[in-house]
Amino acid sequence: MKKFLSVRDVKQLPKDSDFYVMGLVSKFTRRKDRNDNPFWEMTISDTSGDLEGKVWPASSWRNTQGGDDFPIDPDNCGLRFEGSSVKVMGRTAEFRDQAQYNFNEISYLDQNEFPPRMFARRSPIKSEYLEDTFRDLIAEISHAPLREFVDAAFFKHGLWEKFKVWPAAVTLHHAYTGGLLEHSVSVAIGARDMARHYADFMIPVNMDLVIAGALLHDIGKLEAYTINPVPQVTPTGNAIEHITLGYSMFMRLAEAEHLDSGLTLALGHILVSHHGKREYGSPVLPVTPEAFIVNAADDADFKLSYWKAQIDALNIQSEVTDYLPAIDRRLWRGIAPK
Repeated sequence: MKKFLSVRDVKQLPKDSDFYVMGLVSKFTRRKDRNDNPFWEMTISDTSGDLEGKVWPASSWRNTQGGDDFPIDPDNCGLRFEGSSVKVMGRTAEFRDQAQYNFNEISYLDQNEFPPRMFARRSPIKSEYLEDTFRDLIAEISHAPLREFVDAAFFKHGLWEKFKVWPAAVTLHHAYTGGLLEHSVSVAIGARDMARHYADFMIPVNMDLVIAGALLHDIGKLEAYTINPVPQVTPTGNAIEHITLGYSMFMRLAEAEHLDSGLTLALGHILVSHHGKREYGSPVLPVTPEAFIVNAADDADFKLSYWKAQIDALNIQSEVTDYLPAIDRRLWRGIAPK
């Protein structure tokens, strides 16, 4: 009997281990080697993570829809692999001292029997908790016009139905269904608590602006990304990016709700500066306590989420990850909390 492993379990296997895994294809790219021979880079995703593998010319491709099982040519079979469910037989290897996964047989599954959504990742935090906490955070805003604006932005102008299920990214952090809500709630709680701390140390912080700015900071991702069933960048997101899109959305909402010009300026500044540096996509740098705090909370939430994903995928015998270009360092497992 074939024992299908989760992606997380596959990553714990030693070199030269055979494995079977089932999931959806979240990335599928045709390449050529130095000798002009074709190969494919394929990422298989399930609820436990992503597995990047190589498919070499000698690999077998099969179609198992409707109970059939026959060989196919991936370039001329009329099937779209990206976003579809497959099962893979593979083998672990090592290349330049790093783990590599070779996919030796790829079978296209019956998409009705194995719908891709059954493998799609979701936020590990209960949606009811996140939704209730989001509404509670709005209720904490003491300045009535600002509280009413934030409430209207999400619940009157139709953002909420997408916002609560949207991804926060395509790869690096919270890249799954419900990721945007999870990230926004986490940033808002972290920013609120940080603001309370600095207010106690005599820094004049507007708590209402911190909470509102944190909840709104990533609304541009509603136009920058989509999910079908894995997160993808939209053409608009690729051309304009989420910070600019979010500021444009915010200004339309502020005008529609007749938000005070001072609040509009202060909130808009948080949105356009929340990445902290121009090279990270922010057109301006934070210049107010509220913007500093939201930027710090956003950066910490991204890095901690990324750390957890990388450590969860790390082989149990390893203490340190490979070098990660996205954050320009290797990550350490550290000492487990008691």
